[in-house]
Amino acid sequence: MGHVNDPEVIERLMYEPGRWAVVGLSQNHWRSAYSVSEFLRDDLGHQIIPVNLRGEDVHGEKGYAKLADIPAELQPIDVVDCFVNSQRVGDVIDQAIAVGAKAVWLQLGVNDEAAVERAKAAGLDVVVNACPAQEAWRHARRRHV
Repeated sequence: MGHVNDPEVIERLMYEPGRWAVVGLSQNHWRSAYSVSEFLRDDLGHQIIPVNLRGEDVHGEKGYAKLADIPAELQPIDVVDCFVNSQRVGDVIDQAIAVGAKAVWLQLGVNDEAAVERAKAAGLDVVVNACPAQEAWRHARRRHV
C-alpha cells in the first residue's frame, strides 16, 4: 500500500511560516509551479526558493540549480516542493535528505514509493499527490463549515 497523507501534516506545512524550495520552478508562466509558488509566497506567507536546472530567478527570488547550491543562510529548508516528473523525484528527495530538509511535498501525479519511504525513514514529513493551492481551498472550506 502506498503513502497516505496526514491532514494534520498538510495543514501544519501550509500554515506555519516556512521556507519552501520549489524544485522545477522556472519563468514559464504556463507551468503550475509558477502560480502555485506565487500562491505559497503571496497568500500563505512562505519564503520561496526557486530551484531549476538553469538556476534562474523567478518572482524576483534568487534561483539555484540544485538544493545543495542553496546557501547556508537560507537553511534549513522547511519544505521541498517537487514539480518534477516521477522519474526525477527520487533524486530530488535524496537531495532533500542530504541538505537536511524537514519535509517533501510531491505535487499532483508525482510519486516514487521507494523515495517516499527513504524520506520517511530519514524523518522527513511527506505529502504525496497533492497541491497546496487545492489543499488550502479544502481547509478553508472545512474551517467555515
